Amino acid sequence: MTAVSWDHEVDFVVVGAGTAGCVLANRLSAQPGQQVLLLEAGGSDAHPLVRMPAGFTRVVQRRALNWGYSSEPEPALGGRVVPVPRGRVLGGSSSINGMFHIRGDRRDFDDWAAAGCAGWSYAEVLPYFMRSESNWRGAGPFHGGDGPLQVRAIDERHLLAEPLREAARQAGHHVNEDYDGARHDGIARGDVAIDRRGRRHSSARAYLRPVRGRPNLQVWTQALTQRVLLEDGCAVGVELERGGRVQRVRARREVVLCAGAYGSPQLLMLSGIGPGEDLQRLGIAVRQALPGVGANLVEHPRMPLQFKALQPLTFLRQLRLDRAVLSVLRWAFAGTGPFATQICHGTVLLKSDPADPAIDRPDIQLLCNPVRLDARLWFPLLAPAQPHAFYVTVCQLYSKSRGRVTLRSTDPREAPRIALNLFTHPQDFATMRAGLRAARVLYRQPALAALVGTEVLPGADLRSDAELDDAIRALAGITHHPVGTCAMGTGPAAVTDPQLRVRGVAGLRVADASVMPTIVGGNTNAATLMIADKAADLMLGCPAPPPAVLAPTP
Repeated sequence: MTAVSWDHEVDFVVVGAGTAGCVLANRLSAQPGQQVLLLEAGGSDAHPLVRMPAGFTRVVQRRALNWGYSSEPEPALGGRVVPVPRGRVLGGSSSINGMFHIRGDRRDFDDWAAAGCAGWSYAEVLPYFMRSESNWRGAGPFHGGDGPLQVRAIDERHLLAEPLREAARQAGHHVNEDYDGARHDGIARGDVAIDRRGRRHSSARAYLRPVRGRPNLQVWTQALTQRVLLEDGCAVGVELERGGRVQRVRARREVVLCAGAYGSPQLLMLSGIGPGEDLQRLGIAVRQALPGVGANLVEHPRMPLQFKALQPLTFLRQLRLDRAVLSVLRWAFAGTGPFATQICHGTVLLKSDPADPAIDRPDIQLLCNPVRLDARLWFPLLAPAQPHAFYVTVCQLYSKSRGRVTLRSTDPREAPRIALNLFTHPQDFATMRAGLRAARVLYRQPALAALVGTEVLPGADLRSDAELDDAIRALAGITHHPVGTCAMGTGPAAVTDPQLRVRGVAGLRVADASVMPTIVGGNTNAATLMIADKAADLMLGCPAPPPAVLAPTP
């Protein structure tokens, strides 16, 4: 390329101030001699609904904080378009997600190592998980006690947790005190990223806010990165638009993409790195042909179940307008009360077919909520209450279907094409059916008989495989856990190597959920924090912490 006129120069450019980018900004700028620039296309995370845990179902819908993506018409779902929310705000999706903190099954990471990703086994990444958190349990063999991210247990008051726990026992599930401990399966009270003041503890709050005053760290918001600039096979900087002006920033050491499973492959392709034929079709000069860019997209598909409540005891009681106002005030001034926690009264991790020896870990997650998903504020006579209900999200943890992210055009302001391809592998229908039936069994146990009535969604009369498959086609969505589109590995499909370097391009790494070669069996935010922390060690040349010594998996 021709000589570039630089507007700014730093050592490290970090693109994307989401879950991973905030970690990288913190860790890289901890070395005073290194100048770090963090770029974020969105703006501030100061909105009160971002900070209040009970506001997460509303904040995810706010267009000002969200990229507002949608999938392409899904072939296995009758051509439905699936909403794909992603955070466009400091903290990224950690500022709009459900705050669950769960790592996944230890065998997920051992699989990465077995596939050629040296250094990524569970024993090797556990120290990074522990280093990231200040866990409510305190320091121990599986948890850290003084890390940046505060992890609290869900406050189960007002959530009818004990009847659900007893029903799980009756259904044969193990009661697990720590799903990130010695074993992963069973029913557990959820761990959430909420601080001691009852505020969402996003990556921006945990990692970025404490270091914003460092003189060697700059944070630019409303800065849309357009492409990575390359010279002689090396990333030398980025081009971005900020305040209506295009600027070019030189990176003396490295550029690291932390734009997520949709944004990072989009930026690589806009820069000429990706599937050659696709780029040429759009008139983009191919700088490095990597067919795996944008491929291997995998999500956690989900299905809803809703049951009629037999008594007016669900969390809807807390949404009566006068009670809600008091709860908001209590949260704002004391950081306590029903709005200062997640509204989930149990997480169940189970095998879709316990008799199948090929299923060696939980492949279904049930997120159980003592309130209807569409619950709203109400007040007698003025705005009548909705019927009370219990809501369950059935999440499939290891989908066999794979999607792809491609460019829609050469305009970086235009959303990429997202083909999720949910349920295009027939086994995924069978697994989800099993999850739905397991949830039905749980909610029909004697411990819940006085609370739970008829299934109203998708409907108790839907029993056969064909009927449930039709319901899946009509109702299935995603849990907002996209991974895999810049997968690390050693084979020809890999985009990044196990050091997270983009293959064939010096000075360029990707460090976010897109590098996961396979998805983890749980909410992906914790694993993304781990990836970013390990990436910082790789970039700075710091030795990895010693691997953990682990007992065999139960």
